[in-house]
Amino acid sequence: MKRVARIVAAGIIGLVVAGMTGWAVLAIRYSDLPHAQLLGVLFALGTVAAFAILPRRLRTLAGFLVAFAVVLVWWLRIAPSNDRDWQPDVAVLPYATIDGERVTVHNIRNFEYRTETDFTPHWYDATFDLADIRSGDLIACYWMGDAIAHILVSFGFAGDRYLAVSIETRKERGEQYSTIAGFFKQYELFYVVGDERDLIALRTNVREPREDVYIYRTQVPRENLRRLFLDYVRRMNELKDHPHFYNTLTTNCTTNVLFHTRVNPNSPPLSWKVLLSGYTPQYAYELGRLDTDLPFDELRRRSRVNDRAQAASLDGDFSRRIREGLPGMNGPGGAGP
Repeated sequence: MKRVARIVAAGIIGLVVAGMTGWAVLAIRYSDLPHAQLLGVLFALGTVAAFAILPRRLRTLAGFLVAFAVVLVWWLRIAPSNDRDWQPDVAVLPYATIDGERVTVHNIRNFEYRTETDFTPHWYDATFDLADIRSGDLIACYWMGDAIAHILVSFGFAGDRYLAVSIETRKERGEQYSTIAGFFKQYELFYVVGDERDLIALRTNVREPREDVYIYRTQVPRENLRRLFLDYVRRMNELKDHPHFYNTLTTNCTTNVLFHTRVNPNSPPLSWKVLLSGYTPQYAYELGRLDTDLPFDELRRRSRVNDRAQAASLDGDFSRRIREGLPGMNGPGGAGP
């Protein structure tokens, strides 16, 4: 029994060491250290060689824990920054100023796209009255099957005015997105506050391949949406002064939407349908936050806006035209995820 216990304990310790080694290697690999990839390989080879060659395993384990602690402390001290050579589409930080019930949002993005990477940059400022909030839309954009989607929220105000917010990675010039890198402080968190002619038309009319975009009108009290909008404003302003890292699992486009809803009573709990973001609209439907007069499959089919977006001109009427005939769009005021 003692021999079996020792074997089991050694196996467990081996798995833990392997997991810790894998994490350390990736943390080094996706860092800004010179020769980071080589350093990661050397850490892995050094760990394997130490346990294979050195005779005193407990001493070797203690040495490994010290080495891992050094890597962990170094990694924890990596700080986010707003001062980098950013890609042009995320170069300008949005922020807002509040004067009573009036909120002026600065640096709303509305690019003129020829292709996804060829565009004329344009930002503008706009003032919104909190008393004018009329609706909130959950927008899901799909490009790789049903399980994964990019989730946006669009706030609707009187006069068919919409302000969309997309929570994304802030990439440096020449940097590409990697899901794995997103776990290791590779990207800062960025709130793209944009005109729907930018954030939606980019996905339905410009990107190749096109994304499938669905707009769902949410069904909750208008006061909830007011609090939600102000919480988004608060976070935008925080990021302007205090940058924060994006994380693929915990701080992404969907989990942050859920965290924002916690300013309201009866906020939905975390679910695997949030982590697998493509199912977030179905989760909202099951919670009664979307129009439930239709079965969800029918609601989803009728909520796709690609055809409308491609037929609409990119003028001030774009947001109204892409919503014509969508389920729940003519219901009572008040909405919000």
